Order: sequence, then C-alpha cells, then structure tokens
Amino acid sequence: MAQEVSGTVTDESGPLPGVSVIVKGTTIGTTTDFDGKYSINANNGDILVFSYVGYDTQQITVTSKTINVLLKAGVALDEVVLIGSRNPSRTAIDTPVPVDVIDISELTSAGPQVNLNQILNFVAPSFTSNTQTISDGTDHIDPASLRGLGPDQVLVLINGKRRHNSSLVNVNGTFGRGSVGTDLNAIPSGAIQRLEVLRDGAAAQYGSDAIAGVINIVLNDNVNELTLNMTTGGHFSENANGQTGGVDGETVNISANYGLALGDKGGYINFTGDFDFREDYSRMKEWEGTVFNLYNTVERFANADGYDLSQLLDDDVTDVIQYANTAGIALGGASTKADLQPILRADNTAAELAARGLTRSDFNMRVGQSQVRGGRFFANMSIPLDDNGTELYSFAGVSSRKGNSAGFYRLPNQERTYTPAYINGFLPEINSTITDQSMAVGIKGVVNGWNIDLSNTWGKNEFLYTIGNTFNASLQNASPTTFDAGGFNFAQNTVNLDINQFYDDILNGLNVAFGAEYRLENYEIIAGEEESYGQYTQAGELITLPTQNPSADFFGRSRPGGSQVFPGFSPANELSRDRSSIAGYFDLEADFSETFLASFATRFENYSDFGSTINFKLATRLKASDNVNIRAALNTGFRAPSLHQLNFNSTSTIFQDGIPVEVGTFSNDSRAAKLLGIPELKQETSRSVSLGFTAKMPDANLTVTVDGFFVAIDDRVVYTGQFAPTPDPGTGTGGVPPVYSGVQLELFNLLSQANASAASFFANAIDTESKGLDIVLTHKTNVGTKGQLKSDLAGTFSKTKRVGDVKASDLLERAGKVGTYFPEDSRIYLEQAVPRSKVNLTNNFTTGNWNVFLRNVWFGEVSEATPTVANQQTYGSKLVTDLSFGYKASESLTLTVGANNLLDVYPDRTIEANRSDGRFDWSRRSQQFGIGGRFLFARLSFKLK
Repeated sequence: MAQEVSGTVTDESGPLPGVSVIVKGTTIGTTTDFDGKYSINANNGDILVFSYVGYDTQQITVTSKTINVLLKAGVALDEVVLIGSRNPSRTAIDTPVPVDVIDISELTSAGPQVNLNQILNFVAPSFTSNTQTISDGTDHIDPASLRGLGPDQVLVLINGKRRHNSSLVNVNGTFGRGSVGTDLNAIPSGAIQRLEVLRDGAAAQYGSDAIAGVINIVLNDNVNELTLNMTTGGHFSENANGQTGGVDGETVNISANYGLALGDKGGYINFTGDFDFREDYSRMKEWEGTVFNLYNTVERFANADGYDLSQLLDDDVTDVIQYANTAGIALGGASTKADLQPILRADNTAAELAARGLTRSDFNMRVGQSQVRGGRFFANMSIPLDDNGTELYSFAGVSSRKGNSAGFYRLPNQERTYTPAYINGFLPEINSTITDQSMAVGIKGVVNGWNIDLSNTWGKNEFLYTIGNTFNASLQNASPTTFDAGGFNFAQNTVNLDINQFYDDILNGLNVAFGAEYRLENYEIIAGEEESYGQYTQAGELITLPTQNPSADFFGRSRPGGSQVFPGFSPANELSRDRSSIAGYFDLEADFSETFLASFATRFENYSDFGSTINFKLATRLKASDNVNIRAALNTGFRAPSLHQLNFNSTSTIFQDGIPVEVGTFSNDSRAAKLLGIPELKQETSRSVSLGFTAKMPDANLTVTVDGFFVAIDDRVVYTGQFAPTPDPGTGTGGVPPVYSGVQLELFNLLSQANASAASFFANAIDTESKGLDIVLTHKTNVGTKGQLKSDLAGTFSKTKRVGDVKASDLLERAGKVGTYFPEDSRIYLEQAVPRSKVNLTNNFTTGNWNVFLRNVWFGEVSEATPTVANQQTYGSKLVTDLSFGYKASESLTLTVGANNLLDVYPDRTIEANRSDGRFDWSRRSQQFGIGGRFLFARLSFKLK
C-alpha cells in the first residue's frame, strides 16, 4: 500500500538541499528542500535512490515511513532528469545528450534575480535574455534564446507538458526580431522546484520548436511548509537619474509557497502566489538634436496672447506675420505661406529653450526598462487513486501584469506633434495589459506493466494596448490623448497520450516509449477604437480612399494618423485563425551492455495549414571507464511557422537610424506580398549533431562535461526589411513629387490604405549554421569542520551565421530588392546581437548560519544592429560580479543582502554615429547584460513547518 515516506538527507556538515530522490524504475521523484528534508509516495519494498553532486548514490528499500540518509562524498552528478530521455531512471551524467539541472531554491535564496528570464540569463551560459527598451510590446516581454538561436527555437515544458507561446510577435528593433517566444516571466520562480535545460535538438521527441533545445520547468510538490520571500532593491549606479547618480529602477517582489497533503497516500496540492513591482529607469543623459524652429517661436508669442494656436494653420497667414513681427523674426517681406515656410523652418532651439525656461533634458526619452506591476498564482496537484500508482494530477496558473513604457519623444518641430495640444511636444506611452492562463489535467497509472499517461493542457496569452499621453495628429483638435489600440491573443490546447515500459531484464535495460498528440491553436487580432488607427483629412473625415489627402501642418507636411508611438489595429487587421496538428512518436533506449547505450526516436507530425513532417534522432553513450562517458547525438528537426508569423498584420512606427517610418506588416498571402514576390511561409527544417564527454573525478569531487554542437537550419523565418513603392523615373527627387504607375501605383495605394509608407513581411529567406562548445565543471568540497563550498564553472562558445545566398524570388532579384529581403541589421540580429560567448563561475560557501554567494559572469562581445555597415560597432567583452551574504537568524528566518553587477559595469558606449543625437549612450539594439548598472537588494526569507 502506498504511503508517504519522509526524512532528512545530510552529509558530515549538515542538511543537503537539492538531493534527488526517486522511486527506482518509475517517474516518481522529488528533491530535498533547503533543510535537507523530503517526502515521497512509495510502497513497502520499493527502492528509493538518493543522489547528489559529489556524493555516492545510495539505494534504500522502503520498510518504514521515515528514512534518514547520510550521503558520503564520492562520485558526481547523479541527478535523475525527466527530459532528453524517457527512461524513468536516467541520470543527467548518463544521458546521451547534455542536460543541465538547476536548483531554483538556491538561486532565489542567494541570488539577486527574482524573475525566471534573469535567473536563467545569469546562471545558464547557453541561455540569453535581456530587458529591451524602445521596442513597443517587446519592452514588456523579454525575448530569450538558447545556444544563440531564435526565441521560437526553444521549447518550454512544465512538468513535461508543452507550454503555450506568448501572443506577442517581435517586430521592432531587438534580438529575435520576427520571432515568437514563451513568456517565462508569467511563471513565478517560487513555484519551481528545479529547471532542466536540454541543450540538444529534440524535435523528434517533443515536436516543433525544439531545434535549439528544451527547458522543462518542474513545479514544487512539497507539503506542510510555508515559504515566504520578500525582496526589494534598486539600481545604485553612477548613471542613474539621467546619469547624475543615485537610485532608480526600484523593485519589490513578494512570493509565498505552501503545500497541503491530500489523503494518506502521498497526495498533495501546492500553491504559489507572488506580486512584484518594477519601477522604470532611464539611461539617457540629454537630447542633443533640434527641438524648436522659428514657427514654434511664433506659437509661443501667440499662446502668450491667448490666441487659438490652431488658427495659425490657416492659409491666411496674417496672424503668423503679426506674431513673427512681435517676436522680432526677420521675414524679408514674405506675405504668403509658401514664402514663410522656408524662413520659419530655421532652427531656433537655443533661444526657445531659454525663453521657455526649459533644458534639453526636458525632451529626453525613457531609455531603459519599462515599469511593470503584476501578480501570479500557480498550483500543482497530485491525487493517488489507488495503491497501484494510479494518479490524477493537475497544475494551473494565472498571471496578470500591467506595463508602462515610452517611445521616441515627439518634438514640437515635427509634423507628428500637434502643438496646439502639446506646445512643447510630448513623450507618448505604451501601457500593456498582459494576461496569461493555463491548466493541465491528466491521469497516469500502470496497466499490465505499461506506464500510461493521458493529459490535456490548455493555455492562453493575451496582450492588450492602451496608448497614453499621445495624440492622433491628423485629427488635430478632435483627437483624444488616450487610446484603446486593441491587441491580440494566442490560445493552445494539447492532448497527449504517452506510454512507456522499462524492461530491466532485456539486455542491460530497455525502455520502450510511444505516444500521440493532438494540438489546436488559435490566434486573434483585436481592433482598437477608430481614432487609434485612422488617418483623417483637414475636415476631420476618416481617409478610406487614396484620393483623400490627410491634414497637414504649417509646412504642408502630412500629419500621420493613429495614436502616436503605436497605431492601433484596424478592422482590416482583425482576424481569428485556427490550425491543428496531429503527431505520433516512437522512442527506444537500450543499454546493450554496462558500457554501451543507444537510443532512437522518430516523430511524425501533420499540420492542417502546411502538411506533414517526419524527424529522427539517434543518440549513444559509451562508458570509456567507470568515470568517463562519451556521448553523441544526431537528429533532424523542424519548426512550424507560428500562427502569428502566418497572420500578423499591422502598422507601426519604426525608427530606422532615428528616422520614423510607418511600416505596415502584411501577411504572406496578401496582395502586397504577391506584388513584391514574397512567397508564402513554410516550415523550417534542421539537422544537428552533438559530441561530448562527461568525466567524474571522485577523489577531487569534480565533474566535467564538454559538448560540441552543430545545427544547420534551412528556410529560416526572418522579418524582412522595409519595401517602399518605387516612383516613376524623374519623380520623387529634386523637389519633384513622386508619381507612381502600374504595379508600383497599386502597391502605393495598398500602403496608403494601411496608413503606411513601407511594407515588411515574414519570409523563409535564409539558411543558417550554428556551432559551438559547452563546458560545465562542478566541484564541491568541505572547508574546515563546518564549511562547504560548491563551485560551478560553465561556458558557452558559439557562432551563428547565414550560409548560402538569400532565398529571394526572381521578382525580388529583378527589382534589386534582395538587400531589403534580408538587410544588414537583420543579419546582425541573427549573428551578433547577443554574446556568442558567455562564461559563468559561481561559488556558494556555507558555514554555520552564514552563506556567501559569489558569481562572476563574462559576457562576450556583440555588434550594433544597423543597416549601415560603417556603423556596425563592436562592443567589447565585460565581466559582471554578483555578491550576496546570507544569515540564518533562526530555524525559520534568513536575511540576505547583496548586489548584482557589484562593480557597476556598463557595456561600451556607442560611437557618435549610433548615438541618435544623444538618445543612446549605450546600444538599445544589441545588449549583453542590460544598461541598469549596479543593483543592490535585500531579502527576507521565512520558512515555517
């Protein structure tokens, strides 16, 4: 009869947290908590396997409800993992592919980071994620990558079940542009027991998106224990507060976890809730460009006189001349608007700043992290149904957070600024509401020796925009200042049937696994209010025809429509698209002898929108000696283009080297795509190989793993450059207005209807190759009579590059648009916008009631993502140091203080050509570790049993 077995695992120095405990021959497992305690559901006669880094593995037969274990120093990493192999007793050191096991409790106790993206960024060298800035929705959801590949080429699982993607597609100037990732920050770190990072292609095992690898999030299952963490901190940096120094970017995080036992058979339900607040910060010092022209001077005098500034825009310029004369502006006898325009365009910034009592910094943008406020709730449950291992399980989560970020400052001398409403210009804001929901329910048990797991997993992510402190300039006086701009959502439902059996009497162990999956996805774009997307005539009529002219400013420049910084989605953008996929897989893994293991997996998958694919994986491990394993894997893979990439369409303002362009994103089955020769999307396919070894040095308590990898991806999906219609010869230059005819006229009209001047698309434009080397060293030793030091050195050295020609159509080649199809900035985003090399050295020293955590992370160089080759600046390597001190004041209370980036290290400053008139002292496009500077924190950890 199943019962709850519990106890404490210690070594000669005291309790051991993070020890792996598993019921041999099953998938039932847990790990010890910070005090070395564990509980697990097991029958009398079952064998419990206890394993930990640097210690001999122990196997103990269950004969009572309490089993305390003393581990002795010996061999290294024997942590049982759930990914990379469907063998229920495979350990990380014995897998034929590299798997990192990351203990979250240690990091959330001693490390400065609290959100999952940043925790992984500083602990897993192959993982990269940074907070973005001035990038619309991407300011609020951080793109992440594994081994330098795209955010959508890593698959995320929770408890082994596929996690849904974000609804946001990255189309602005960041790493991962054109991709769709998973919102890891929707998952509270307090809900996580451990992370398993599979650094190898696994599409043949888990399906689409697993080209770079898999991250499996294992949720907490502990009971009768309350854990409460309260963390607060801020950036104490010489570059805070407009680079005058001080404190900014304050954060608060409160997280609580508690579990209840259900019944007397080892059931449980574990709850986690957390709330966090992150204040924004800016790292811009001073705007250096022009702000005011002489027309703005005229406006100042008219405003002081109480005059209606909108009247200055009339063709009757008597009032303009009057106030120009009052201001002492030399007009040279000009009497018409055409005469006045070149005169009043002249820069008058210095005089106007002085007259208005303003400084250049009053026109700064917010270059740094967005403000975020949100909460998350997760639950993990298991209910044993009988004494034979049948179990009903479920896990679910909900999160909601609101973000606030800002775009480019709209200056008073620009046609984007309606100065009668904002006489000094304005800083428009993007307010996001991000809601994430998920739930999985399943039942698993044993039937005639076969382990059977049937589950349904559902998830939905919604992203809605409210644009504030802004204006629809074409609406002039009638424009509101806050807009509902619409948004999008993505939902996914996955049904899985997984069957496996482990035969310990065939060969030296044979595991047979097979199963099926059915997945349904839906992507929706939701329209905003009319004023958020519409462009209007001078009379205030919505423009629906190319013959209608938009309202203009004093200089005759057309005023853009839509809410400034982010035009809303129109009914023409609105859609709801579904697709389904079915899959079947077969997986064999055999220990042919005590020294040789081989595994084979194959997976067939059919998508309703583009067809079928079949993939394979072959992996092997050879024990060269008791302490040395050699491992290798060869696989094919695929990634289905996301529904977002297939269907996303919108118009947004993109600043290209500081110049604003209204860019329309069109789907690949649109008329605009056909006119330009943009083909419809198809799947990405991949081939990869990995080769490495693991070595244990028991006398030195040292483990070493070294793995090389090569990944070739064909038909990789990218976000193209911006296609603009080509005017007829002799027009569009030298003061001659552009004239379009034929296909170019049709394209111009399509763009005009979308309130855009250029068009971008998603396209299978290139092939790429990625290669690299991962190295991990783990060491643990006793220091003195009470001290223990655990050290981890891990590094990734990788390189991704485009190979072969750009896969442009004949029509694109004839038009000379290959460079637009895959432009230079896209190449940098792909190859050099995140560090190719990253090395992490972490030391965790514990003695008595004290804990010292020291981590150094070396970030390799990156390059500026700009289409101008001469400006592709290289930013050098940097070393970032984290340090914290923890004190266990009592059995239930621990206090920790420390720092991330203790030495206040920043990336290299940008060269003048990339500063955009002072906006960016540090790159916004290519980031290594962010631009926040030193972050100091304090944490109170409370644990009650």
